Amino acid sequence: FSGADLADGSCGHPTIPGRVSPLLPANHVTMTKGTGLVHTAPAHGMEDYSVASHHQLPTDCLVDESGYFTEAAGPELKNKNVLEEGNEAVIKMLKAAGSLLKEEKYVHSYPYDWRTKKPMIIRASKQWFVNTADVKAAAQDVLKKVKVIPTSAMNRMLEMLDRRTFWCISRQRCWGVP
Repeated sequence: FSGADLADGSCGHPTIPGRVSPLLPANHVTMTKGTGLVHTAPAHGMEDYSVASHHQLPTDCLVDESGYFTEAAGPELKNKNVLEEGNEAVIKMLKAAGSLLKEEKYVHSYPYDWRTKKPMIIRASKQWFVNTADVKAAAQDVLKKVKVIPTSAMNRMLEMLDRRTFWCISRQRCWGVP
């Protein structure tokens, strides 16, 4: 059957009893990039976040700042590192529920931190979002007062600012130059 046959369907969450997830179409899921059906983790990737936002789904993050499952992930996962014992715990839970169809080793293409050489977990967190139009106008006004070399780069920068869809004020990233 085709993916369209599953439109408006839903499935039970394999590790959180009573939680039901809708089956949704997404442009980033294609038959050439996998099976056409994948799980969605709205708090852990831009494509998934975009799909969740479009369908007004919650973006609950079950992982804390240190990479450990939170209480919301359930008692069997709470305080387990998602890249270590957390993975093993999820596999055991899926096996126990009869929901694991196949298990194999896979080298994931995580982004890596340039300092620690460890994989980074992308996770949504609360931010201070500001009025996009106000910030965009203010940023463009300030940029027009900056001396840009070469001058031809000014229009390119103004256009880039104009295309921005989200503006977030955040101080949680460690800044620095390698």
